[in-house]
Amino acid sequence: MDGTVLVADDDRTIRTVLTQALTRAGCKVHATSSLMTLMRWVEEGKGDLVISDVIMPDGNGLEMLPKIGMERPGLPVIVISAQNTIMTAIQAAEAEAYDYLPKPFDLPDLMKRAARALESKRRAPSATGGAPVPTPRSEPIAAENTDDLPLVGRTPQMQALYRLVARVMNTDLAVLITGESGTGKSLIAKAIHDFSDRRNSPFVTATAADLAGMDGPSELLARAKGGSILFDEVGDLDAEAQARIVRMLDGFGDNSPRIMASSQTDLMARMEAGHFRQDLFYRLGGVTVNVPSLRERVDDIPLLADHFLARAERDGLTLRRFADDAMELVRAYSWPGNVRQLENTIRRLVVTSSEEVISRAEVESVLGSQPEIEPLVGGGEGEKLSSSVNKHLRRYFDLHGGVLPPPGLYSRILREVEMPLIEIALDATGGNQAKCADLLGINRNTLRKKITDLDIRVTRRRKLM
Repeated sequence: MDGTVLVADDDRTIRTVLTQALTRAGCKVHATSSLMTLMRWVEEGKGDLVISDVIMPDGNGLEMLPKIGMERPGLPVIVISAQNTIMTAIQAAEAEAYDYLPKPFDLPDLMKRAARALESKRRAPSATGGAPVPTPRSEPIAAENTDDLPLVGRTPQMQALYRLVARVMNTDLAVLITGESGTGKSLIAKAIHDFSDRRNSPFVTATAADLAGMDGPSELLARAKGGSILFDEVGDLDAEAQARIVRMLDGFGDNSPRIMASSQTDLMARMEAGHFRQDLFYRLGGVTVNVPSLRERVDDIPLLADHFLARAERDGLTLRRFADDAMELVRAYSWPGNVRQLENTIRRLVVTSSEEVISRAEVESVLGSQPEIEPLVGGGEGEKLSSSVNKHLRRYFDLHGGVLPPPGLYSRILREVEMPLIEIALDATGGNQAKCADLLGINRNTLRKKITDLDIRVTRRRKLM
């Protein structure tokens, strides 16, 4: 790797790690905790690549992107951020960032992206010979638009979802949003509309009643006025309503609205069974966005819980927090109602809890009245582990919408498997590392290294029976 990299982050550890890694790779590095210093370097013509955090002591890194583009057209910027919301990914795409990574990031992955960015900079034509200067959008996305969207998550599944939404939001392709009830499908549709070029036009959620009668489709188009129409749970529509949607789509002209549809049912299965029109299925499936269930992104549960606790406080309720063992129980539950059920449960706990710290007993009491816990790994009883893993990996690839996942997939998947395997093995052996290493069939020093590398907390563990 060859070039000069400008690093801006208020975390000294991150600056040190990136400086050392980039220097070893052959780059020159200038690192700072100030956006003002970063902009001075850019204006002086320094740097072939910028790596910048978002929230900095003297400003917002995303807001600097248009200024960097004006000052140095073609200078790639990689955004890194601990603000793991859909807003950050979309704002980064809107500001034409070269790439976006959530914190904590995978260093080898970041290094590969940095190498590609430097290579693209070398291959790009010089900006001094009449290259067009990018102009900032007249109506930048406002952060306050997403304060109440529970579309937060740092897991690979959610980050892939964010990137896909950012790529499709300003296209005219129809979008089919799939996922279980309560995962946030309608929120995804609203986010696609609110952050797109159509955001000043209406967003209309259409039901079967809106399609009734001969004038239903035309009245629906009149309400949309070139904005967006969401056919919510389109799989539940009867044959007549489906036919009217097809006729409406075939008659589109100028100023047509963008079409989105959501479904918690398998539309392809319904189509193959003769319950859903084939021509409508292919008209709606320009891009398929699958929203993962909560049990597929367990590591996002504490993040979502904090979000809902903060929202409850903003609504005038008492500030609460979870005891560690209470949060372990929240993470262990399968949440068949997904994010919606989690939010309602947390709000109930905030209201009914007698202390500032929500106890495990209180969580047990509330979850005891919830639907019966389901296995965290889907699939029929007796299904082979390899089959279950196959399903999850295929869904992970599908989330990228036909684009290959980021490089480093093999190590990321191994990490996802190794961590729970070692944690469960430690539990099964009561925390005895010698017995755990013997159970796993690995050297004890290897086990210790993996515990350190995977950041597994080693505490006194209860031996599983």
